Amino acid sequence: MRTHDGEKMEALERVLEEFNRLHGSEARVRVLEARENEVILEFEGSFCATCGLYDYFDDIKWEAMDFGLELEPVEVLEAEEDDFEQGRYVVRYRVG
Repeated sequence: MRTHDGEKMEALERVLEEFNRLHGSEARVRVLEARENEVILEFEGSFCATCGLYDYFDDIKWEAMDFGLELEPVEVLEAEEDDFEQGRYVVRYRVG
């Protein structure tokens, strides 16, 4: 996805706004990098202890479908956690 591809970036921004609206008390997400066929997202937060961590990464995929965008999580690039259940995860997604 090129950063000048306005339509896809606009859809992605709406997806992230919706995710943050629904999950913001536990986790927030933002774009670190966008390329033609992939996007790198950063998740930060306390994350729900009873939810699976990877459920958050998949939730973006399902939210994207609602906005006509295809995202598929490919790889966790970075994972940081501290003693206070705070975490930061950087995940690469394929854009279809």
